[in-house]
Amino acid sequence: MKYSGYALTVRSLRCLVTAGPTREPIDPVRFLSNRSSGRMGYALATAALRAGAQVTLVSGPVKIPPPGRAHLVRVETAAEMRRATLHAARQVDLVIMAAAVADSRPATVAKRKIKKQTERLILHLVKTPDILAELGRRKPRRQVLVGFAAETHELLANARKKLERKNLDFIVANPVGRPDSGFESPFNRVTLLARGGATLAFPRMRKEILARRLLRIFLDACAR
Repeated sequence: MKYSGYALTVRSLRCLVTAGPTREPIDPVRFLSNRSSGRMGYALATAALRAGAQVTLVSGPVKIPPPGRAHLVRVETAAEMRRATLHAARQVDLVIMAAAVADSRPATVAKRKIKKQTERLILHLVKTPDILAELGRRKPRRQVLVGFAAETHELLANARKKLERKNLDFIVANPVGRPDSGFESPFNRVTLLARGGATLAFPRMRKEILARRLLRIFLDACAR
């Protein structure tokens, strides 16, 4: 995969970035979630803003300040992220789905705190909507759609299947479960896979630097 930087005026380019985890409530006190800090998505939103794009950032609950000048939409659950993302995606040229959306949620949410009455608590889970697949089905012809694949094993094979199945232009294959990069770390090491088979591996680096390098490629794709 080759790129030469972006020969593009991006002031009119509209970009949507999702970031952070979702929280799926169990009762008024507890929820299901994941280890996403939101740093990668926020770094990508910041890079797009600095390049001159108009940015909408749909963010799950995180503990980092939002980038200035982004249109920030705060959400909590996968259902809320779906509504906000599908609404914003209709109006943009570039969609970067960096959020770690929960795959499942409790089938029912208790109205009161669940008390410890027995040694075993059984949760019945149902699948949440596949936002990325829905975006792929609805994707306008010239929109560039980017997904992320956080995997603990068979990284590239699983990412390639996801890219093809969900009609993506790029997917960022992200190995997780390592202490020196990925979730909850300021560093990342990823492999970018493109529609058509090209791949580009990035060594371990700060997420802010990685975001700028990835964005150059995505903006080049928008300019074609």
